[in-house]
Amino acid sequence: MSVETRAPAAGRTFETLYTEVQQFYARHMRLLDDGAAEAWAATFTADGSFKLPSADEPVRGRATLAAGVARSAAALAEAGEQHRHVLTMVEVSPREDGSLGVRSYAQIIATPRGGQPRLHLMCVCSDVLVYEDGELRVRERVVTRDGDA
Repeated sequence: MSVETRAPAAGRTFETLYTEVQQFYARHMRLLDDGAAEAWAATFTADGSFKLPSADEPVRGRATLAAGVARSAAALAEAGEQHRHVLTMVEVSPREDGSLGVRSYAQIIATPRGGQPRLHLMCVCSDVLVYEDGELRVRERVVTRDGDA
């Protein structure tokens, strides 16, 4: 099945774009789950933003993003809990400017050391991805949590 798009990013077919987006998120979420703060933050643009439901303002910039992940990784290690981010229902929408609008469901599975996995959070993740130096990067992320008002 071929999907028509008005302006595929950087001249790529939709099938190629979708595969690249899937690979991007596989690496992006693995870095997050591994606590690789600097490498994960490098998957954002230098001025990238991340809006969480628990924050009034988006977190901006790689240094701030990395610091937040480092704090979270340390807290999880101290608590003896591993988080895994599982993205599903990935919808990719190429935009006229070459960026990609991506909407997905994010399941966060928490597993305590020696315990059973449980669904910790269910979220909707809305991203704007751009190509920089041939690599996909997050320019903007907005996360909403199921169950929030």
